[in-house]
Amino acid sequence: MISKEELLEAIEMVMDDNLEDAHRIVQHYESPEACRFHAFLHRKEGDSWNANYWYEKAGRTMPAKSLDAELKEIRQWVENM
Repeated sequence: MISKEELLEAIEMVMDDNLEDAHRIVQHYESPEACRFHAFLHRKEGDSWNANYWYEKAGRTMPAKSLDAELKEIRQWVENM
């Protein structure tokens, strides 16, 4: 399972527009938390097909909200883990 610290680090990487390194952190994990963030990364990259795949693995559907709103929601969710 991915740690809270790893997820927070990946979120910071996204905020610095470093999607490649954020992807490296989450891609090795299959937990719902990692899958949700992995889905977000693919959505941010414009890869809807892969995003949908990872949202399904996380037990979620792709949200209609903006990427910024989703990242904010994910950050709050991770901070409360």
